[in-house]
Amino acid sequence: MTAQKPASWAYAEEFVTETPVVEQARRRGEELGASPVGTGAGVVLRLLAAASKAKSVIEIGTGAGTSGLWLLQGMPSDGILTTIDVEPEHQAAARQAYREAGIAPQRTRVISGRALDVLPRMTDAAYDMVVVDAEKSEYPSYVEHAIRLLRSGGVLVLDNMLWHDRVADPAARDEQTRVLRDLGKQLRDDERLVPALLPVGDGVLAAVKR
Repeated sequence: MTAQKPASWAYAEEFVTETPVVEQARRRGEELGASPVGTGAGVVLRLLAAASKAKSVIEIGTGAGTSGLWLLQGMPSDGILTTIDVEPEHQAAARQAYREAGIAPQRTRVISGRALDVLPRMTDAAYDMVVVDAEKSEYPSYVEHAIRLLRSGGVLVLDNMLWHDRVADPAARDEQTRVLRDLGKQLRDDERLVPALLPVGDGVLAAVKR
């Protein structure tokens, strides 16, 4: 790695700036401990939503609405975001963020509950994009549901797949790191997917369902 590489990464992370509403949502999320996505990861979510013309998106982990705002920026104007979270306080903050951004109420479905209880009730192959950013130990289960729910050509996105630079460190063997490292390798070799691991934010793994 050249000495300039960290500076280039920082430049790329800040290349597109947050809107004031996104910034406010992110700061609100930080205060709530919701671990909102950073700008680099948010820009990737927006890009993937736009590139796939995602009209029907599921988000596992609402947070305080930061990632949802990025997704909605990229989705068509009639696209619908379905977002699932177990924390009512986080969802209230997300609803506030959507209102402040002028998002029409019918464009968001905010579902309260454990994702693993909600996802089995959702329709197979009916979604253009599924975003996973919730309980790390449950990522493998979320992913199996996500692949089932995605249409052919749909996009799967997982945040935190470099997990604070621990995934790339073979000496890091804590449970969360091990789960994410093993899952990344599994998705890399999954013939149902065309994957890429992007070094933005805390690591974004994106894959297209064949």
